[in-house]
This record gives sequence, C-alpha cells and structure tokens, in this order.
Amino acid sequence: MAYQIDKGICIGCGECAGACPVEAISENGGKYQIDEDACLSCGICASTCPQEAISEK
Repeated sequence: MAYQIDKGICIGCGECAGACPVEAISENGGKYQIDEDACLSCGICASTCPQEAISEK
C-alpha cells in the first residue's frame, strides 16, 4: 500500500524526498507528494518526517 503526505501538515522540509530509495517523492508548490506508482511502501519516508505528515493510504 502506498504512502501519502498530508499537505496540511507538511512543512516542505524535504527530509522525505532525500530518504526515499526510489525517488518517488517530489516537491510541488512548496509541499511534497508521493508518486503512488513508484512508491515501494517501505515506510522510510514516514519514519524520517519530523511532522509525522506521512501515513499509509
């Protein structure tokens, strides 16, 4: 199951994008988004997010 970023909580720090092993996370308008088709559901992004803005969909 892919992960998703709550844009209301995301502060745009980019920690998640830097941690993603398949580069499935990109910046969009100051916030980040996860490409569900590329996401491996490894959870690394969720564990690195300082705002806890990432969760399983």
